[in-house]
Amino acid sequence: MRLCLWLAFLAAVCWPILSPAQGVTRESALRNLTAVRQADRLAAVVRIGEIGRMPDGGKLAPLLSDDDQDVRAAAEASLWRIWSRSGDRRVDALYKKGLGEMNSGNAEAASATFSEVIRIKPDFAEGWNKRATIYFLVGQNERSLADCEEVFKRNARHFGALSGAGQIHLQLGNPRKALEFFRQAVEVNPNLDGAVQMVPLLEQQLRKEERRSI
Repeated sequence: MRLCLWLAFLAAVCWPILSPAQGVTRESALRNLTAVRQADRLAAVVRIGEIGRMPDGGKLAPLLSDDDQDVRAAAEASLWRIWSRSGDRRVDALYKKGLGEMNSGNAEAASATFSEVIRIKPDFAEGWNKRATIYFLVGQNERSLADCEEVFKRNARHFGALSGAGQIHLQLGNPRKALEFFRQAVEVNPNLDGAVQMVPLLEQQLRKEERRSI
């Protein structure tokens, strides 16, 4: 489970950057998110990923359920890109340093770096999310859950943290709480294969437990 979550995270942050027409304004891209043509929606989604702001996430989220697979994948990648921008160059540099430490497997250094990100800019949800990921990877589940809660205070629809909280509750033997978080994650982003698969499995498990208790 832990490895799957980590691979999913890497896939999200390493999504190849597409190249829409340069010079398209944010306002124009936001309008085109609802365009009829798939190519226009796709270009708009990618452009918002490049220049969008945190409030734009709410307008991108519906594209996670787009009829076109490429648009859905680009919407997910663009949301990660928006979430990963703090608006502060110093914080962004530290965040990038922390990602490098994560990718090299240096959990202790990454945890320290993301803690510094949080200290400098506590409203930056992704700082909390990345530290939550580190805690999860090293088995500090309660600390990871605490950081997930901080993420939700700042970004209630963060499907990565929702799915991660589900994984943690699953490991802690709390299937009902795990199901709650997986359902929320899938409601926001129906493309999370792991969470999608876990929902019916946990529902079945809980039904069996209820029948046994009668």
